[in-house]
Amino acid sequence: MISSLISPAGILLGQGFPFLSILCVIIGLVGVAWGADRFTDGAGALARRMGVPQIVIGLTIVGFGTSAPELFVSLTSALRGQAGMALGNIVGSNIFNVLFIVGISAAITPIAVARSTVSKDIPWAVGAAVLLLLLCLDGKLSRIDAAVLLAGMAAFFVYTLRMARHGKAETEDKEARPMSMLLCVVWIIVGLACLVVGSQIFVSGASDIARQLGVSDAVIGLTIVAGGTSLPELATSVVSARKGQSALAIGNVIGSNVFNILMILGITGAIQPLRTAGITMVDFGMMIVSILLMWQMSYSRFRVSRGEGCLLVVLFAAYMTWLVVHA
Repeated sequence: MISSLISPAGILLGQGFPFLSILCVIIGLVGVAWGADRFTDGAGALARRMGVPQIVIGLTIVGFGTSAPELFVSLTSALRGQAGMALGNIVGSNIFNVLFIVGISAAITPIAVARSTVSKDIPWAVGAAVLLLLLCLDGKLSRIDAAVLLAGMAAFFVYTLRMARHGKAETEDKEARPMSMLLCVVWIIVGLACLVVGSQIFVSGASDIARQLGVSDAVIGLTIVAGGTSLPELATSVVSARKGQSALAIGNVIGSNVFNILMILGITGAIQPLRTAGITMVDFGMMIVSILLMWQMSYSRFRVSRGEGCLLVVLFAAYMTWLVVHA
């Protein structure tokens, strides 16, 4: 296995071993882990200072911020003519967000889900996923389709602003040490920068290794790139769950999924129309089924238990295995 991992970066070792690629993966993971801790501290403190529900912060600032890597990767991939990677990154990221991130977070600490999140927020993620499937039935995402997605993003912004206006600050994490507004902003910016840069370094190294193994752009987009660009969401949600900020954890995933489809594919498709290019109905179907499954789990007892979290992770592992087998 090791002998098959060949990369141009391995010239430094004289034997073709991808030393730089592996180093990028390690550095990226460290940067993401540290950045997530700073980012969640700043975002949680900002929510408390502004009297805004954490779910709103999760749906907007955190959701948008942790989706920055997906925006960068999808846009640059589309401009380079790698439509499979551009679309696969988003579809794969949304699957990763729900099955792996929510699964791991719940397996570590059961996630409490507010009734309003179940009845109002998760349906947005379901609707966005179904809308993307319908728009891609003809095998492409045109500029008109992109305009529809951006219109949906505008509606989502209006919805979250109304939530912020009428909502009340949540009482969780009351014992947290107060943080100045300046420090909140600094930690959000510094943490976000580490998340974005770290995830890009990770994706660069991991994608280099995958290409040397002969993996297609679509599969790389659905797996390595999707997982790499979702590292900010993974780190942010796990850290939030451990700190008892369950609304931030679940809001991060929901907000990121909505942003990924409505805004990122909306912007990318408006600049460069896309074709599905290797993204199958199985992939679109898994994206929709995963969010529906999380919705059902949340609706049953307004929480995602450890057992349910483990089930989500197992389903994710099964899907990854299917991708590898059919690559």
